[in-house]
Amino acid sequence: MMSAHRIALANLKGGCGKSTLALNLAAGLARRGMVCLVDADPQGALTHWASWAEPDASRQLVVKPADTPLNLTGLMSGADYLVTDCPPSLDMHITREVLQQSSHVIIPILPSPLDLWASHAVAGTLREIRQINPGLKAWILLNQVENSSALSRAMAQVLHQLELPILGTQVKRRAAYRVAMLEGKSVYQLGGRGRQAADEIETILDEVLQT
Repeated sequence: MMSAHRIALANLKGGCGKSTLALNLAAGLARRGMVCLVDADPQGALTHWASWAEPDASRQLVVKPADTPLNLTGLMSGADYLVTDCPPSLDMHITREVLQQSSHVIIPILPSPLDLWASHAVAGTLREIRQINPGLKAWILLNQVENSSALSRAMAQVLHQLELPILGTQVKRRAAYRVAMLEGKSVYQLGGRGRQAADEIETILDEVLQT
């Protein structure tokens, strides 16, 4: 039986903040149990980050590169949760492999017309994957949202017309996410500087895991 806690981060294109979200969601889950963060993106950003990052004091988070052939069950051995950072394309073979073995997928989308147009293709791809993995749960997540942006508000309204559900939590554009990556940390390790960002991550995890 597939684990109920295999979360993939995927999108149709790069530049949506996918890897940053994967890292911080994994860090949040590490407060709840042992986590394996799988770097399946060929760019290997999270693998490089982990090689010089400040260790998490809890030692509950382990970063691993994706193996070949992909075996999430093997990578998850000993972990309570598994988070996978997918390549920046739903059409890549490894992304489809990840989603066929995952229980949840979060699809970050930036508040821009290009991301809106691209998001229309996501539902069709997921319908194909669900023929193999019918239990896969999927959500769109609005990322790097600016409260004062009329475009961001318009995006939220239009996305609700799409086939996929939208997470109620929106990730705001915060310096804490960039600062944490530069310092080799998660937002949880920034203390007060990262509190609002960490609260966002916690709300996303509660919403996803309770669904």
